[in-house]
Amino acid sequence: MCIFALAPLAWHGVSSFKSPAELTRTPPSLLPEQPVLSNYEELFVRRPFGRYYVNTVVIAALSALLCVAAASMCAYGLARASEAVRKTATSSLLAVAFFPPIVFLFPLYEMIRAAGLVNHPWSLIVPYAALNLPFATWLLTGYMRQIPIELEEAAAVDGLSRFKTFVRIILPLSMPALSTAAILAFIFSWNEFMLALTFMNRESSKTITVGVATLSGAFAYEIPWGLLAAGVIASSLPLIATVMIFQKKIVAGLTAGSGK
Repeated sequence: MCIFALAPLAWHGVSSFKSPAELTRTPPSLLPEQPVLSNYEELFVRRPFGRYYVNTVVIAALSALLCVAAASMCAYGLARASEAVRKTATSSLLAVAFFPPIVFLFPLYEMIRAAGLVNHPWSLIVPYAALNLPFATWLLTGYMRQIPIELEEAAAVDGLSRFKTFVRIILPLSMPALSTAAILAFIFSWNEFMLALTFMNRESSKTITVGVATLSGAFAYEIPWGLLAAGVIASSLPLIATVMIFQKKIVAGLTAGSGK
C-alpha cells in the first residue's frame, strides 16, 4: 500500500528532471538519462512560483492561528458546560464538518464580492478558519475535559479571573492538542483548491495549488509534463517536511486523553 501511494509521487520526482524529448519517449525511461533542471528553472525564474509560495504560507498560517484561537475559547466553554449542552453542540459541529466546502462556494463568493475582498488574502483566511473550526473545536473539547477543574479552582483562590485562568493555565496545558489542530488546519489550507480558484483569479494572488493546476504550455494542445511534475514536487515537499517534523505532535494531540 505504501508503494502504491508513493509511486505517483516518485514518478513525478523522476519526471521533473527529464527533458521534454525524454518525457515523450516510448517506452519511457525509468530514470532520466541526462538529468536537467530546466523544469525547476522555468518554474521559479519564468513563473511567479515563489509568489505562490508566499501567498500560500501567509494564508495557511493566519487561517490556522485564527481557527485555533477561536476554537480554543469555544472548546473551553464546552468542556465546562453541562453534558446535554456539550453533546448537542459537538454533534452539531460534527454535522457541519461533514459538509464539503463546495456547498458554501456560491454564498461565500457573494459575501466576499460584496465585501470587496476578491483577490485579497482575507477572502481565504476567514473561510478556511471557519471550515476548520468544527473539527478543531471537537478535538480541543475532548482534550480540555481531561484537565482537572481543581487547577481552575486553585487559580480562582489565587485571584485569577476566568480569562486569565484560560490564558495562563488551560492554554499551556493544552499545547499538544493546540499544535495538532493548528497543523491539521494548516495542511487543509495548503491543499484547498476550489475556494482558492474561485476567489483568487489574479496571477499575483494565486495559491500554490491553483498555480500548479493552471500551468500550461505555449499552445492549448501542449501539456508541459515536466513543468507540471516539477510543480507537484515543489508544492508537496514543504507539506511532507511539515508532517514529518511535527508527526509526533500530531499523534500526541490526537491520542491525548484516550487513557489515564
